[in-house]
Amino acid sequence: MQFRELCGEQVSALGFGCMRLPVTDGEIDEDAAIALIHHAIHRGVNYIDTAWPYHGGKSEPLVGKALQGGLRESVFVATKLPPWAVETLDDCERLLDEQLTRLQTDHIDFYMLHSLIGPMWEKLNGLGALGLLERALDDGRIRHAGFSFHDHVDCFKEIVDAWDWDFCQLQYNYMDERVQAGTEGMLYAAERGLGVIVMEPLRGGTLGEPLPDDLEAMRRSLGIYWSPGQLALRWVFDHPEAAVTLSGMNRMDHLEENLAAAEATAPGSLTAPEQEMIDAIRARYHEKMVVDCTACRYCMPCPHGVNIPRVFYLYNDSSMFDRKRAQMGYQMMTNPDEYASHCVECGQCEEHCPQQIPIIEKLAEAHEALMAED
Repeated sequence: MQFRELCGEQVSALGFGCMRLPVTDGEIDEDAAIALIHHAIHRGVNYIDTAWPYHGGKSEPLVGKALQGGLRESVFVATKLPPWAVETLDDCERLLDEQLTRLQTDHIDFYMLHSLIGPMWEKLNGLGALGLLERALDDGRIRHAGFSFHDHVDCFKEIVDAWDWDFCQLQYNYMDERVQAGTEGMLYAAERGLGVIVMEPLRGGTLGEPLPDDLEAMRRSLGIYWSPGQLALRWVFDHPEAAVTLSGMNRMDHLEENLAAAEATAPGSLTAPEQEMIDAIRARYHEKMVVDCTACRYCMPCPHGVNIPRVFYLYNDSSMFDRKRAQMGYQMMTNPDEYASHCVECGQCEEHCPQQIPIIEKLAEAHEALMAED
């Protein structure tokens, strides 16, 4: 496993993200999830990332349970303060203390203000959340303070400059160099001494999809044995600014693939043929993608039941990969109560979308495409 420095700590280049744990019948498959976390730790992963809302609030307790028996002392735990769940500074204090309880620990190694966009930042800053971070650092409840981010780069720079942060977490992959903070923001943070955590390196799993035949033939002709997902990870690992790259892994084979890429990749190791392959994949996705959605689920829950991430996943799938498969997934494998046709254009989802997608418009397009007859 490759290791890098983050805030004076030696952290694994690959971090285990707990937003997409294995699920059975709508609930975390506890045995499978804990087995994955334990295997990752055994193979050298020492950065475990979770958050208050993941899996309906059940991710943090699962992580706490998984790290009992002496494992807590061998890893760094990261979690986040949910700005949408606070109205007063007392709420911030209460949530932090409850997170410590959920995680069965007396300290959180890397604590973040979660999913900052302009209004959320203004809200937390106005409540005095930075003072909370200072107190929690002083009394040892947290070891390092940072923020995760989902807005435009100018807002990112404003937040970076507002306080003496230890680190930040941003979305970054070879499709999103100019999305949100992007390359410009990552370099800005690194130049100012902030450690950088990368999330969504596979863009919600999209960049791990099998390649179309012509690109697969190109991969073989270039002598590249890395899978599409491994290539995407190697592209991020290649950047020296990225201390930890988070991957949400819910299958053992995905974990093994990611571990292999992390163990073999250091900054500057991406080869010219690999970059050529990535350029070709990027160009193909740009041609075919119809909705720039990463399935982060910040738009959920929809008050009228629309499963927005699933609708957009299938809409993109219909464009990028297999239209019939996507239509079958919508018409036969999606609850009709979750169809895009139930959208009443209330706009609540658009207020929370980190990608600033015109969700209302795209839902209408998606429903029409996924219900269309030949």
